[in-house]
Amino acid sequence: MNNKLTDLVRIGIFYDGYYFFKVSNYYKYEHNRKSRISISGLHDFIRNEAAKISGIDFKQCQIVDAHYFKGRSSAKEMGDKVQSERSFEDILMRENIVTHYLPLRMGPNNTLHEKGIDVWLALEAYELAIYKRFDIIVLVVCDGDYVPLVRKLNTIGAHVMLISWDFDYYNEQGKIEMTRTSQQLIDEVYHPVSMHQIIEAPAQDEFTRGLFVTDRESYPGPVSDAGSRRQAWSGDTAREEDSEGALVSIILSVKEGYGFIEDRAVNNVYFHYSTVDNADFNDLKPGMKVRYFREEDEEKTKVDGAPRYRAVRVLVDG
Repeated sequence: MNNKLTDLVRIGIFYDGYYFFKVSNYYKYEHNRKSRISISGLHDFIRNEAAKISGIDFKQCQIVDAHYFKGRSSAKEMGDKVQSERSFEDILMRENIVTHYLPLRMGPNNTLHEKGIDVWLALEAYELAIYKRFDIIVLVVCDGDYVPLVRKLNTIGAHVMLISWDFDYYNEQGKIEMTRTSQQLIDEVYHPVSMHQIIEAPAQDEFTRGLFVTDRESYPGPVSDAGSRRQAWSGDTAREEDSEGALVSIILSVKEGYGFIEDRAVNNVYFHYSTVDNADFNDLKPGMKVRYFREEDEEKTKVDGAPRYRAVRVLVDG
């Protein structure tokens, strides 16, 4: 280190909320652990990493500031997912994390996107680093857009720790997507931590084991905006419809992070774990009765010419 750390190491943490949301959902629905990342466990892990690089006791490494940045749908667009979002916010408050939200903006193909969140995170992190004089600044991010921020933090003598994961997952269209940390970002920070490598390592200490939520903890986790930002599709080829226009059928199969609903009219319907509103995806079983709204998956339709459908909202009955 260029600057010797004092007897009390002051840590500031800055979360890219949408990135952390994807990480949490990956370990809950697609990884064999089937559990979310514990924020309190992650904070203890970070304090232990700070203790190792500073050469002082764990108890002398304290998180004095933590901030969470994310784009968010309006209450009207969120619908009945507001309660889940509020539950997650309660957890953030219990961990003394300050939340920062910007409204999602309409982008191409009538989809909502984050806009300006990364800039806000960078400005806030740099300003607070100057005024609060953190010894270690922790970024829970993966995007190369944060490289200028790291360079600025380096110039004021802050030691930047990067907490990141690399993983593959199925998106809502059933395609595999890769999340990779920018190599340039890794090269710029003082202490990069590849969490996926640590989690998969055979030898694990108490801080690594504490990274995941236990059965005793109440942690609904971040919810997906995906189902709430699309209008429900109601067609005239339903197997059965309820009073709200939802289609009624049964789950045909459940895979890693996705499944299929029996719908003979359209050759079955794909659904992603993020579209399940009132149940835990891991509890779903073939044969369960569900109500759902569907829309045409235009990308899959273009591949073979035959209309293909996906569910935009799934409700488990009973």
